[in-house]
Amino acid sequence: MTQSSTSANSRVDKGEHELRYWSTVKEKEAVLHNSWYEYFYTTHFGLTRDDYGGKKVLDIGCGPRGSLEWADMAAIRIGLDPLADSYRALGADRHKMTYVAASSDAMPFPDGHFGIVCSFNSLDHVDDLEVTIQEIQRVTAEGGLFLLLTDVNHPPTVCEPVSFSWDIVDKLRQVFTLVREGHYEKRAGGMYQSLKEGELYDHGDPEQRYGILSAMFENT
Repeated sequence: MTQSSTSANSRVDKGEHELRYWSTVKEKEAVLHNSWYEYFYTTHFGLTRDDYGGKKVLDIGCGPRGSLEWADMAAIRIGLDPLADSYRALGADRHKMTYVAASSDAMPFPDGHFGIVCSFNSLDHVDDLEVTIQEIQRVTAEGGLFLLLTDVNHPPTVCEPVSFSWDIVDKLRQVFTLVREGHYEKRAGGMYQSLKEGELYDHGDPEQRYGILSAMFENT
């Protein structure tokens, strides 16, 4: 089997796992909820709704919940996800945002197109981290923001094949200017609940464990 065939099969396996996960979540919730997203796009990063006013906004690896449903002040709000077409069956077709089915390492957008680009719980899902970072920088406007929330210190899985630590910030600083950074403990309840609780990561604890990185960058 060639390397390209192996990569293609890996993407299929990942997609199947992702859809199975979201289908299970929808069975539990009936309607996929999204009311908590606004806080993380705004207050968590010291931003307000006004900061999104008239902006073109991109959410990379958006999932099917309608992560930008709240952002009706934005000029354009796009969710990018390889599974976007499949998400319509989960209710995404009712959301007030545009879903684009494409990979993060080949984004179908012009240079400098977005004023705010976000990756929440998705950077460790990508197929090619190096190229994805280049693409994020390319589509972010000069003076635009890149907002990142991601797990760190976890072993690779089918759905999250990329494993990195806190030093992912250094890699991003090669193409962006770091504005703010936060390290948080990950507890039961998942990323968003842990960030709401806001327990800072104890770097003095030698135990190798999950953490959550929150970082804002500017494309200067």
